[in-house]
Amino acid sequence: MSAAVASARPLTGKVALVTGATRGLGRAIAQGLAEAGACVAVSSRKAEACEAVAREIADTTGSRTLALPLHVGQWEGIDPAVDAVEQELGPLGVVVNNAGIAPLSPSLLEQSEALFDKTLEVNLKGPFRLMAVAGARMAAHGSGSIINISSIGAVRPSAAEATYSAAKAGLNALTQAFAQEYAPVVRVNCVMPGAFATDMAESWDEEFVGKVVDGLPAGRLGRPEELVGLVVHLASDASSYTTGALIPVDGGRLAVY
Repeated sequence: MSAAVASARPLTGKVALVTGATRGLGRAIAQGLAEAGACVAVSSRKAEACEAVAREIADTTGSRTLALPLHVGQWEGIDPAVDAVEQELGPLGVVVNNAGIAPLSPSLLEQSEALFDKTLEVNLKGPFRLMAVAGARMAAHGSGSIINISSIGAVRPSAAEATYSAAKAGLNALTQAFAQEYAPVVRVNCVMPGAFATDMAESWDEEFVGKVVDGLPAGRLGRPEELVGLVVHLASDASSYTTGALIPVDGGRLAVY
């Protein structure tokens, strides 16, 4: 392979698993990893969505893909899911913990225990178990990169998103703990997105978007590809000295008091 081709497809030969990969940032990340040469397992709860997106990515990139229905919050499903990826695509080299939910509460007093538990289950418990299982496999294989998708809410929480923000703060802590657990073979990093123009943002009204943008030095919402490049970099050998990092991609939001 020429140097130019290697540079254009830096993940050639790597196998990646992306959770929450059928919409939003996860969909863009899965596409970007495949364009960079990785074989990609496309995971979410809905089998039909996984199959459709996996097929689209394979058709547009030429990379091998796998549709992998998975509820990340179900502890017992993680081991079989990793087994399926390795049996179909090969040794796992990249994991992107992207699946998450961000339900709002009318007030913290009114938030139900069920919603609290579900929010932590998907945003914290699932990523913990996936990092533990995948990290152990990667360590046995001799290399690997885990990228957690957190949120700037982890360090700038709002009352309405308190449980979500707490879960993401926990994910930040787990990032640094797992960076030590499987060091030096497996690197573990975290990306903290701010406001991005994804399908979720389509439901935001104009007034709300205006308030969000007014607080951003960048003056606009982010485009998914502006996060994807960093994820590809962290997945690649080009970031071999980066681990335990918490990296905001937020249009400068955290720079504003």
